[in-house]
Amino acid sequence: MMTTGMTTMEIKKINKSKVYHLIYDSRAISKQGIASALQMGMNTVTQNLKLLEEEGLIERNGYFESTGGRKAQSIRILPRARISLGIEILRKTLHIAAVDLYGRILEQESYPLHFHVSDAYCEKVGQKVNAFTEKYRLPRQQILGAAIAMQGLISTDGTSVSYGRVLDHTGMKLSDFARHIPYPCRLEHDSKAAGYLETWHQEKFRDSIVVLLNQNLGGAVILDGKVHNGLGMHSGSIEHMCINPDGPLCYCGERGCLETYCSADSLERAAGTGIPAFFGQLRLGTPAFIKIWEDYLRHLAFAICNLNVVLDCYVIISGYLAPYFLPEDLERLTHLITDASPYKQQKDFIFLSTHGQLAPPVGAALYYIDEFLHEI
Repeated sequence: MMTTGMTTMEIKKINKSKVYHLIYDSRAISKQGIASALQMGMNTVTQNLKLLEEEGLIERNGYFESTGGRKAQSIRILPRARISLGIEILRKTLHIAAVDLYGRILEQESYPLHFHVSDAYCEKVGQKVNAFTEKYRLPRQQILGAAIAMQGLISTDGTSVSYGRVLDHTGMKLSDFARHIPYPCRLEHDSKAAGYLETWHQEKFRDSIVVLLNQNLGGAVILDGKVHNGLGMHSGSIEHMCINPDGPLCYCGERGCLETYCSADSLERAAGTGIPAFFGQLRLGTPAFIKIWEDYLRHLAFAICNLNVVLDCYVIISGYLAPYFLPEDLERLTHLITDASPYKQQKDFIFLSTHGQLAPPVGAALYYIDEFLHEI
């Protein structure tokens, strides 16, 4: 490693970071393993382990099997040494999730809370966050921050909602919430947060499209492992892709947007019933519900086929409706896409997310985890 011109403090910080990240990536490793992997002297390794232990970031837990001589201690990070909160704000519901340093959900709650643009609402959000951390005994000093996922586009500086037609909250500010939440806060677009979650957990999704099938539709484009925002922060807004210029009126003021065909709201309108009841009837083989679902899949396939022609990458079905998809639904969707595409598709290019409706708050929370891992 080149250290010319670096101060002793800078070298120490780099060494500490390298030791921590090796332990983090290894999940469990011995002191000898660290020294060998990093080609670092045992004294330097010992000093850095002592620092990390004093900061409460690692622990020695158990022993590896002996290969002759003394057993080596197993060293691991403490995943709960730092925690991040993710909050998702919807029209009728508030989701809160706490994640550890590996991005695993520690706790989660959903609260009925009707949204409206007011300080009283923001105060209630703050109260719910405080009640959540108290209920699950999450130490304040270990909480990195609270990331708030919202429907609508977020300004380039992250301080306000620049376009919020669904909740009619254009212009709402981060500071409206931050004054009621006792942690660092940030705003995130819900679909982009969901997309970030997918690529964070699986390297192969570094280039992908995330289709968020929530009450209102959303999407995200992931390029080289990063959420693509675009010039106006609306990259990935597949909900406003027009698939029929004479179609139903969308909340954006235009007609025939994908939102009007493939959101959970549109499915409920077509079926005249809620989502659980719809899928209950669908799986029973009720003809009217089979037709509604076939129409739904055809419209979704039409949109994904167009997206795939342009981007040619993995497609991840996420959000509220994702857990309702069965293998045969995914097979039918894939068949409709491959039939319509001018190109031969990879055998497996569509995947179901396993995170369901918690994808946005968990994905939002990961921004603080990433920030911590980058800075340590």
